[in-house]
Amino acid sequence: MNIALWLEAAARLHPAAPALLTGARLDADYAAFARRASSLARWLTATQGLASGGRVALFMSNSTRYLEALYAIWWAGGVAVPINAKLHAREAAYIVDHAEAKLIFTDAAHARTLDEASDAFAPDLRRLRVDDASFERVRDGAGDPLPHMRADNDLAWLFYTSGTTGKPKGVMLTHGNIRAMSLCYPLDVDTPQQADAALYAAPLSHGAGMYNFVHVRVAARHVIPDSGGFDGDEILDLAKSLRNVSMFAAPTMVRRLVEAARARNENGDGIKTIVYGGGPMYLADIEQAMAVMGPRFVQIYGQGESPMTITALSRHWHQDTAHPNHRSRLASVGVAQSAVEVRVAGADGAPLPADQPGEIEVKGATVMAGYWRNPEATAEAIRDGWLRTGDVGRLDADGFLTLSDRSKDVIISGGTNVYPREVEEALLTHPSVAEVSVVGAPDPEWGEIIVACLTLKPGARLDAAALDAHCLASIARFKRPKLYLDLAELPKNNYGKVLKTELRTLVAQAREAKGHTP
Repeated sequence: MNIALWLEAAARLHPAAPALLTGARLDADYAAFARRASSLARWLTATQGLASGGRVALFMSNSTRYLEALYAIWWAGGVAVPINAKLHAREAAYIVDHAEAKLIFTDAAHARTLDEASDAFAPDLRRLRVDDASFERVRDGAGDPLPHMRADNDLAWLFYTSGTTGKPKGVMLTHGNIRAMSLCYPLDVDTPQQADAALYAAPLSHGAGMYNFVHVRVAARHVIPDSGGFDGDEILDLAKSLRNVSMFAAPTMVRRLVEAARARNENGDGIKTIVYGGGPMYLADIEQAMAVMGPRFVQIYGQGESPMTITALSRHWHQDTAHPNHRSRLASVGVAQSAVEVRVAGADGAPLPADQPGEIEVKGATVMAGYWRNPEATAEAIRDGWLRTGDVGRLDADGFLTLSDRSKDVIISGGTNVYPREVEEALLTHPSVAEVSVVGAPDPEWGEIIVACLTLKPGARLDAAALDAHCLASIARFKRPKLYLDLAELPKNNYGKVLKTELRTLVAQAREAKGHTP
């Protein structure tokens, strides 16, 4: 089933229901939303040659037109390739090339970014700016009344996430994966209603965008803040105006929203639900959030390979203060969602008993079909149908999962994954750097910050500004280290492998000496 049928049904049953809003201003009702998607879809197929399963990239900031473009791709039977809007142009170029996309939706700012690395893109790549008159002309035409037929196992979304090698991998999410993920939402997260307003303050290209589907199905409102991103005061104001606001937020966003509410002596009036995930939420932080804003919170744990749907800590478990294990449960990431099985396995792949730490594995209808054009990585990640997450945790006797480490060394800063090798490879091309190893360090604002531990070549001196500029020439700004640590040598074991545990200790000592503590 083509997931775009959910938009077709919402438009047929609730044509006048408000659908797309920028701030509090209505951009389209459901009839217009579907009509625009179908018209764009006809343009994609009739003039751009998009065939079933063809990939179309999106590299732009959040806007209501982002949602129109997404549904146009699915209406036409294509595959959406949303690209993190913060990426460097050359990083975006790699994804476009690897996905074999021939068309990209973009906006003015990102069109300029693409121009900065035009030599990295295939000459036949066609662009459509969503913020100019040509997009409006295309979307205001006529289209097919029904989306192109697609099967459950047909590809719908290519989600690019870096692997442990630092090379982005395309997670293949099917229409069936997306439907199963979406149906977990009313069972395990929250009950969506037509009166709700799904607010997108986090990137539509990632987890926040995944929650559009269930809200489309019930003909709820979809709201892009005027700022296009996260601003605590703006969200608090919108919530009071729109009412019944639901949103996905990284823990750092939750902390900022709580600070804004506390500064205004408010409690988040108008906010129905805040789903948080994508990074570590410290126990003290969620307790503070609930003290300020009340029972508005649900936690989810997932990854691109099983999006938003490994475990959930429901509103009920957040509030169950009478239970003797309440605080340990609040420090967990909840229990398995309805469409999946979750287990903790040892090195031999066998399930471990309760409270024993091991690798977290998940199996079910939400698990990806594999990695695009990478059968080796697929075989490594999925064993006997079980997705090996690379995360370490433990399950208690009641099924609550607690994360203890991330075996893939991923750094989660501000809710965004950063893989050390990407940063290491960029820094190693600087003429003064001999060796480098990148680790994360705890930070109350960002969850983690990126720290580069360096050894320099003879005669070189540490120049943080020069290293920053060097990084910005090849990787996204958010991947740039916030701290550089100059070491005489990197700690290594007998096999020459860098001991990151020791590095983290050295980083902690250096930060403590400077008065920086998490």
